[in-house]
Order: sequence, then C-alpha cells, then structure tokens
Amino acid sequence: MKFSEFNFHPDIFKGVKIAGFKEPSPIQETAIPIIASGSDIVAQAHTGTGKTAAFGLPMMDKIAKGEIERALVITPTRELATQVADELYHLGRFAGIRTLTVYGGVGYGRQIALIHKGVQIVVATPGRLKDLYRKGKIDVLNPEIVVLDEADEMLDMGFLDEIKEIFEYIPQNRQTLLFSATMPEPIKELASHILYQPEFISAVGDDSTTNNIIEQRYYMIKEHQRDEALVRLLETEETDKCIVFCRMKREVDRVTEHLQALGFSAAGLHGDLEQIDRERVIKGYRRGEMKIMVATDVAARGLDVKNVSHVFNYHIPFDPQSYVHRIGRTGRAGKSGQAITLVTTEEFKELQRIQKEVGAEMRLATLQGAEGLDDTGREYLAEQIRDIAIHSDASDMIAYMGDMDKTLLLEKLISQMISTEKDQIGSQIGFDQESVDEMMDGYNEDKKATRNTNRRRKKR
Repeated sequence: MKFSEFNFHPDIFKGVKIAGFKEPSPIQETAIPIIASGSDIVAQAHTGTGKTAAFGLPMMDKIAKGEIERALVITPTRELATQVADELYHLGRFAGIRTLTVYGGVGYGRQIALIHKGVQIVVATPGRLKDLYRKGKIDVLNPEIVVLDEADEMLDMGFLDEIKEIFEYIPQNRQTLLFSATMPEPIKELASHILYQPEFISAVGDDSTTNNIIEQRYYMIKEHQRDEALVRLLETEETDKCIVFCRMKREVDRVTEHLQALGFSAAGLHGDLEQIDRERVIKGYRRGEMKIMVATDVAARGLDVKNVSHVFNYHIPFDPQSYVHRIGRTGRAGKSGQAITLVTTEEFKELQRIQKEVGAEMRLATLQGAEGLDDTGREYLAEQIRDIAIHSDASDMIAYMGDMDKTLLLEKLISQMISTEKDQIGSQIGFDQESVDEMMDGYNEDKKATRNTNRRRKKR
C-alpha cells in the first residue's frame, strides 16, 4: 500500500512526501482508515513503529478538511510531548496546523494564551493539563479528537486518576484513540470507560508483546562478573547508540562513573537530575555526543531516540512490562536491535517468568573474557583467600617446606587457588547450556526435597 491511497488533503500529503514516507508501517496501514472513519480505537503498538503518524495524519487530515477544529494528545512525559508535537508540526506545517506543548515546570501564561488564540493541536502531560482544566483556565479547549499515547506508561507512572479527571472536562461527543505497548487489565478497564465501541488492533504480533526483529540474549553470570561482562559486551558488540538499564539511581551513578573511567562515552539519567541537566543529557545523546546512556526505567520513559542498536539490562527488570518497555527502545522503524540481559542463577526463575509472560525468545550466550585476571577476578580471589579458616596443621606444613622462599611458597599456593577457582575467575563470562541445565536440575531437586520435607512435617 502507498500513502497516496489514503486520499489525504494535498497539504497533508505534501508533509508526508517531504518527510520521506512511502509505504505505511503495519500500525499506520491498519489504524489510519479506522481513525478516518470516525471510530474509537485501541491500538497496541511499540514506540518507534510509526504510531505518531498513525494517529497524527488522519487527525490533521480532518483539521485540514475542516471536519474538526481541535485535537488533544496526552503523553506521559514532557520529552515525549515535545517529540510528538515536533513530528506533528513537520507533517502538518504545509496545512498551517499549529501545535502547542503543555507541561509542568514552566509558567502557565504562554500556554493558556496560545490555547485561547486557537492552536489546533495541544500535546500535553496529564499533571499540567489536569491543573489547567481544574482551575478553569482552558474551558475553550474542547477537542473533537483525544489521543492517549503510551497509555501503559501513564498508568505505571500513577496518572490514572489524572486521566479519569481530565475526561470529565472533555465533551462526550469526541473520538478517542488509545495507544499502548502492552495491554494490562487496568488499560482495558480504562478503555471501557472512556471509549465508545472501539475497534481493537495490534501491530505487535499475535502471540508476543516483544518486537520480533529484536534479537534477545542473556548471559548467566556470577554477581561479581556484572561490570566485567558489561564492559566486555560494550567492547565486542558493534554498537551505535545503546542504553544500559539499572534498577536504582545509585547504581546508575556508579556504573556511569565506572564506564567513564574506562574511557567510554557515557552519561547517566535518573530521577534526581535537575530538569536542565536531564535535557542536556538527552540532547547530547540524541546528537551522538555520547554513545551510552545509563538509565533507570522511570527516567527513560518517553525517551524516543533513533538508532539505538543495543539495550543492556545490567539487572533484570522487576516485572515483564518493564522488560517490554526497555527492549522496545531498540529495533525501531524496521531496523533490527539487540537486547542483552545479565542474570545470575538466583534470578534465573524470574527470567523464565518474563520469557513466558511476554512470549520472548531469549537465547543463552557466553562471552570470552579478557586474558588473565582482571581487577574483578583479583578482588574475588583475595576475598576467598581472606575467608579461608586456618587449619591446625598449617604451621607444621610450613616447617615441612624447609628453606623454601616464603614468597615462592605463597605464589605456588595462590596458583593452586587460581586453578581451583578457574570457573569463577576464568576467561569465559557466562555459563554454557550444559552448566545451566546442571544447575537447574540441582535447583529442582532441592525444591522437590523441600516440598517432601514440608509434606512429612504436615502429616506429623
């Protein structure tokens, strides 16, 4: 199918041609005719699949043809609001369509004034939009089309109450479009309250909620190998831009400092950053001034950056939805991507749960480490030696060694220790399939023995 088949207003089609769009993506091909017909829609699509144009083009086409006057797009973060508004502006500029971003952290005055002047599209975050409606500042904003973009992100960020309140101020005779990467029950429940007989479409495949052009791998490692594994992966993978996801803010700071100390071009992003610093990091990352962004899940929400070749999960995420959002930062606009997860034996069951719930096909991989011992291996070995209890015969054995040089004796004993601990500090990072199978067999046997013990106790 070609974009010319949608019969857009000439000025809208001009924006499409200038943008270089030729063939619609799956979500565009499916959603545009439904939206053009006036129906409500619930669409499941990942960021980067062209969903902004999927709802933006038919919406602006209606404005250009005089069928509607105003539209409202609600996004979870100010960064996403800015991105959406920029894309809508470029696609609709030849039709003279004006857009406005509305978000917190700046003064109300200019936003209110422009809404009263009659901008056609307002792209807003929930908190600021709710405040403006509640204070009666934007009663003139009566959109005929309302879009909820990345609805599951808004839900995760705690905006459900704000969304419900906003829809109390919006006229009932509207067209409502809901876009979400995942479809948890609260999203379905919200859709049933604010949409009227919507059509449901999906562009993520029938049995999977992860993008099938993303290669997903995991490395089963020891806890002390995380930093070494990440560094080796960054050295060996052919990365363009990449994101390293951490669970906590302090972890982001530590990993960022570690990578910078090794000469990597890295920057951290988390919730404690001032807005001006956050914008500086994101702009620098987009421009390619740094190749690696180390971020928390919350900080990366709404982040839409082109050419992210790799996503690294330094730690496995807390839940399956977070995994979907993390890896969805790569493999966009038809390009392939790599999603790599570091996981310990203790976390393996959680990884299996994520695989099952999101339909992810992850393959186990191993990584050749650096030659010899690195600092991580030395620290691990030194800790093992410090923890060894002194045997009662140790002094007698020293006497048996005669006049052997004490340094030579110590080197020989450490060499024996290195040989014994080669699986923990060897050059290979990550366990192979045979080792994983053996560990899981042992885990399952221990679990079975525990269940049997508990049953016997209950019988008593």
